[in-house]
Amino acid sequence: MVLDRLRWGGGRRDPKKIPDGLWVKCPACQKTVYQRLVEEQSDTCPECGHHFPMIAQRRIASLIDDGTWEEWDAAITSANPLEFTDSKPYPKRIAQAIDKTGLNEAVVTGVGNINGQRTGLGVMDFRFNGGSMGSAVGEKLARQVERSTDENIPAIIISASGGARMQEGILSLMQMAKVSGALARHSDAGLPYISILTRPTFGGVTASFATLGDINIAEPKALIGFAGPTVIKTTIKQDLPEGFQTAEFCLEHGQVDLIVHRQDMKQEVSRLLTYLTASQTK
Repeated sequence: MVLDRLRWGGGRRDPKKIPDGLWVKCPACQKTVYQRLVEEQSDTCPECGHHFPMIAQRRIASLIDDGTWEEWDAAITSANPLEFTDSKPYPKRIAQAIDKTGLNEAVVTGVGNINGQRTGLGVMDFRFNGGSMGSAVGEKLARQVERSTDENIPAIIISASGGARMQEGILSLMQMAKVSGALARHSDAGLPYISILTRPTFGGVTASFATLGDINIAEPKALIGFAGPTVIKTTIKQDLPEGFQTAEFCLEHGQVDLIVHRQDMKQEVSRLLTYLTASQTK
């Protein structure tokens, strides 16, 4: 009894009532792990290495040297060109996403140093309407790449998206060509582009800038594809291979070049940037 009082602060509080946010259950190994350990290991499971979703701000902090980040085009957000309404008006969906994430759009762009190498960076955030690509997302990414070209620095885009944003129709699909065109001009200038694919990367994002990198990197077990497996299976009326649309399957079949654990990402990206920009310093 005395021990109980000491342990629970003098009262008979139920030990099963653990404060929210202290523990998280890993969907891969099913173990309950300490949230702080997950955060300390770059939002990965300390037991099995499962990669939890990572918000844009933490991804930036995991790659960019302290004190060097400068955000670009933060004020750009979606309009409502089609005056679209489904179960709720499109502007209301955008407002809810802004309140939920603290972001103005599904991508954050800017510039910073990666182990001293100045680099243009775009990071998609799946919390914002599933990381969907609308006109504002395409505009921000195109500007990021164009500004990187103007500054003669490498560009990196980290994708986490369900694809094009249906509420903007054909205008969202046009972003595929716009960003891809900017990347083509970046390549013509002899500058490197690294694409990092995370769970999930689908639809028009996969079909355009996410797979156009000089080096395409995926996180372990990332889901990568165009349409979902159920749609594909129904369409072709065949069973799909084991592990279909995982990063490991994509690596085996040549769609990605490397699989890199999140904790090793900064060092690996730094190594690749040093290699890819070596010719510029000669």
